[in-house]
Amino acid sequence: MRQKILAEFIGTLFLLATVVGSGIMAENLADGNVALALWGNTAATGAILVVLILVFGPISGAHFNPAVTLVFLARGDINRKTAAIFIATQIIAGIAGVLLAHAMFDVELLQASAKSRTGIGQWISEAVATFGLLMAILGCLRHRPEAIPYAVGLYITAGYWFTASTSFANPAVTIARSMTNSFSGIHGGDVPLFIAAQVAGAFLAFFVFHQFGTADSSD
Repeated sequence: MRQKILAEFIGTLFLLATVVGSGIMAENLADGNVALALWGNTAATGAILVVLILVFGPISGAHFNPAVTLVFLARGDINRKTAAIFIATQIIAGIAGVLLAHAMFDVELLQASAKSRTGIGQWISEAVATFGLLMAILGCLRHRPEAIPYAVGLYITAGYWFTASTSFANPAVTIARSMTNSFSGIHGGDVPLFIAAQVAGAFLAFFVFHQFGTADSSD
């Protein structure tokens, strides 16, 4: 269990350090070109997901995401105690990753985001984004598990651009990003409904893929 917790901690920490750090770097270099900044943020995030899942997947399953952990709990792959520990670890590690990114770029460590991300389009986007993430995971899990790192990285890369919310798709990421007033931030008041939409999308994917038999670990 210690190895799994450490894997979830390091993986989630690096994920958030990449999301926030690349956002700061992109904003610094893009000279006001928001599309260029978003592309820099996108490329770094998609790439690091592939690396982290390849490295830590064999150890912990490379969840790095409470929505993923909850679905794997529903599948019966992990028990409640493990799920609770994973989720707590992911949230703590996500916050630590944001602090690490701030430290690397020599900006104020403790921040609160002022970036509003609210409205029906944002909430639908997060439900769609998280449904798609679990679609990539559950869809590959049964027949192509070795493809999961690439499917997840590519899906999130696409999700940055086809969803209005830029595809957070992760409650731990959402909480952590409320603590950076940078390109990738989200206002703290917008966090609860983002998370509600993410959980709804995740469980919709679980129920849909259960119909295909890909979400039933006993098949």
